[in-house]
Amino acid sequence: MIALSLAEIADITGGRPHDIPDPSVRITGPVVIDSRQVEPGSLFAAFDGEHVDGHDYAQRAVAAGAAAVLAARPVGVPAVVVPDVEKALGALARAVVGRLGTDVVALTGSAGKTSTKDLIAQVLQAHAPTVWTPGSLNNEIGLPLTALKATADTRHLVLEMGARGIGHIAYLTGLTPPRIGLVLNVGTAHIGEFGGREQIAQAKGELVEALPAEAEGGVAVLNADDPLVRAMSARTKARTVLFGEAEDADVRATDVRMTPGGQPAFTLHTPTGCSDVTLRLYGEHHVSNALAAAAVAHVLGMSSSEIATALSGAGTLSRWRMEVTERADGVTIVNDAYNANPESMRAALRALAAMGGAARANGGRTWAVLGRMAELGDASLAEHDAVGRLAVRLNVSKLVAVGGREASWLQLGAYNEGSWGEESVVVSDAQAAVDLLRSELRPGDVVLVKASRSVGLERVALALLEREGEVADR
Repeated sequence: MIALSLAEIADITGGRPHDIPDPSVRITGPVVIDSRQVEPGSLFAAFDGEHVDGHDYAQRAVAAGAAAVLAARPVGVPAVVVPDVEKALGALARAVVGRLGTDVVALTGSAGKTSTKDLIAQVLQAHAPTVWTPGSLNNEIGLPLTALKATADTRHLVLEMGARGIGHIAYLTGLTPPRIGLVLNVGTAHIGEFGGREQIAQAKGELVEALPAEAEGGVAVLNADDPLVRAMSARTKARTVLFGEAEDADVRATDVRMTPGGQPAFTLHTPTGCSDVTLRLYGEHHVSNALAAAAVAHVLGMSSSEIATALSGAGTLSRWRMEVTERADGVTIVNDAYNANPESMRAALRALAAMGGAARANGGRTWAVLGRMAELGDASLAEHDAVGRLAVRLNVSKLVAVGGREASWLQLGAYNEGSWGEESVVVSDAQAAVDLLRSELRPGDVVLVKASRSVGLERVALALLEREGEVADR
């Protein structure tokens, strides 16, 4: 963050200094909400959470080096006391980003946000200093915390934006107004909360509505292959840039193919030329993500060859998203357990099938260890049934459905598609899945682990890799 005095912070947030001997003291470190992350000169934002009240850790934060606390009440140490810490954090982010003049790139979509954000970050970082959302901290707290990491040297600020209802993205764009807005897709994630895909499209489109006009440099980057996203061009005054495999896309892919190991390759076309790309990521769905990243990079002035080189070198930055690890015994674990919705589940299964081609040639099998997809409402049974059916159609060797009724629906789909016998099984929990896999895996097998975040199915992958000590960045 750019250095600000406590007096300036009080003015920006509408707060009042409390127990501050010298209001001219400046915040020179990061803004944090975890006292364990305090560095000298930090500002500690004390949130009263569901399980922990940050105000109880204010004195610990200052003892660790924080210059002051952003708090809702006096805490016995130097603090800027505000009516609402969350709103104050947002106001601080908006003020800092406004002073920096950094190019703000915001992206949203039903699936692939975090993977695409990671690709954009790596491509732009090759071009100029870039700050981006860590993991999937894409809400009203995570977004301003990311924005406040920007410094005077930051050229690009890449912000992932999530939504669980109408108005959420509009609120986030008010905190850090973007110049470039990217919409990936409109799927069925959180459809139980939104009520339908049209409502999801309405919410995602709030991003392009927030962009400045074309004359002021606003650019909407839209998926040409998704009709609901393409239609958002009518909702913005910004210039529209299309990406996808459609012939009229400004940034598109041709000659899409898969390597024997399940990694996509294609020819990238941008208005500056054509270049070949071979991704290090797994699954054909990453072609669309890569094109989205390429479109943003093109808007920001990178050439086709620069983009292709950066894309071909980009890896996975965020944990447990198609994270592929081969054990010493030749078993491959694909940990994609951070989250799941119908679109991402289908994409992961197709990636598993592509990886399984090489596995089967060497006597290996493919295993899909799947759990519940949350927040699907009335569509839940049909969507789980459809995933079970797809696993059979893709010739996945073994389906292990983990958990309660949704697991039975996954297996029901497999049965309805004609898979009987021992090709699918329901187990009670993650430990039961681990026990089953440990007894049956053999060299050459490929195991996909995927479910919604609330299921915690990453424990299966971590146990199989003997890394149970890792914890999630929830």
